[in-house]
Amino acid sequence: MFLIRQIFPRPVVGDIPFRIKEELGRIRFERRINPGDSIAITAGSRGIANMPLIIKSLVGELKSIGAHPFIIPAMGSHGGATAEGQKAVLEDYGITEENIGAPIRSSMDVLKVGQLPDGSPVYIDKLAAEADGIVVLNRIKPHTDFVGRIGSGLMKMMAIGLGKKKGAELYHRTFFKYGFEKTIRWAAREVLRNCKVKFGIGIIENAYEETADIVALLPEEIEESEEKLFAKAKELSGKLPFEDLDVLIVDKMGKDISGTGMDTNVIGRMMQNFEPEPEKPDILRIVVLDLTDRSHGNAVGMGLADFTTARLVGKIDRRATYTNSITSLGPQKSRIPVYLDTDKEAIEAAFATVGIREPRECRAVHIRSTLHLHLVEISEPLLEEAKGREDLRIISGPEPLKFDENGNLISKLAMLDSGSTAI
Repeated sequence: MFLIRQIFPRPVVGDIPFRIKEELGRIRFERRINPGDSIAITAGSRGIANMPLIIKSLVGELKSIGAHPFIIPAMGSHGGATAEGQKAVLEDYGITEENIGAPIRSSMDVLKVGQLPDGSPVYIDKLAAEADGIVVLNRIKPHTDFVGRIGSGLMKMMAIGLGKKKGAELYHRTFFKYGFEKTIRWAAREVLRNCKVKFGIGIIENAYEETADIVALLPEEIEESEEKLFAKAKELSGKLPFEDLDVLIVDKMGKDISGTGMDTNVIGRMMQNFEPEPEKPDILRIVVLDLTDRSHGNAVGMGLADFTTARLVGKIDRRATYTNSITSLGPQKSRIPVYLDTDKEAIEAAFATVGIREPRECRAVHIRSTLHLHLVEISEPLLEEAKGREDLRIISGPEPLKFDENGNLISKLAMLDSGSTAI
């Protein structure tokens, strides 16, 4: 395999506390919040770069005008769909009262705040509904279950994140009839219309897991502005260096990497009942070797792979996985793939099932995860294509994949990529 570096656009917010202060000043946030107001800030289940610092900075600004901010886990059915489990997810990301200067208030109770055009109720977290105001905070990026003009962001946070398990179950059923994007927009509009949303904070990341932009949005701006921010986020998203592959080797998957464990936009597999499969990338065999610790046993998305390992299967928390997959009406993505005792056996099985090609002839790529794409390994049949690309740099190789005495992959990518978030 040859080690290569992908060159992606790399805008970065250098001073996050200053950017938060600047953006809040731009929208005159102090005119929307009174001293003494209780303000609920949403925090989701994804691994967002600099999230503790972003929340801490926001909390500090709210306190400076006399408000009383608190954090609510806004993650649908994630965290095992329990208040304790959702709080634990945030704590694992460093979002604790000690770190961010505000209490975490976790509950699965919801209140009805509106209804969809078909009469279905719209729910949000009871603590958020009863607060004097809500700040909707989330990363904006392409979604793994649908393709549209918005994806995962503030609108989805208001609909599914704040909707907790009860709202998430309802909306996922509605998706079958009306589609994902339409349902999200309907539900979020009801929240904006009937709840005390003071403003939103949209975060965009680059392909290096760095904060590329932070934007404050007034409630009336959120829907239209999110479309523009979503387009920017798509441009900055990481992708595989090649679209047609025989084998893709993925070191780790997990909920902290993507809602589907592996980003469907990266691997070209969606397995969604109400959305067509992407035409590209086109990958014949996918093998995923392990589950991140921060996924807490939630292995939703393992069904997107063809092969996996006994190590990954041994980490599965069936309750967390099945609660999430049933709530999202995607049980097919939680099917356990063919699993082998070791990484070596799983990888060999993938190469053995591509057809008439010999392993050395296969177009193969090895990645750390679908979130870590700037350093990847490619097989020799891809080398000539790589040499002609300005966005690719060949660093070293060729070297065979190396395994330890237990047959598990010694991943060069994990060792070289130490500057990124640990998975």
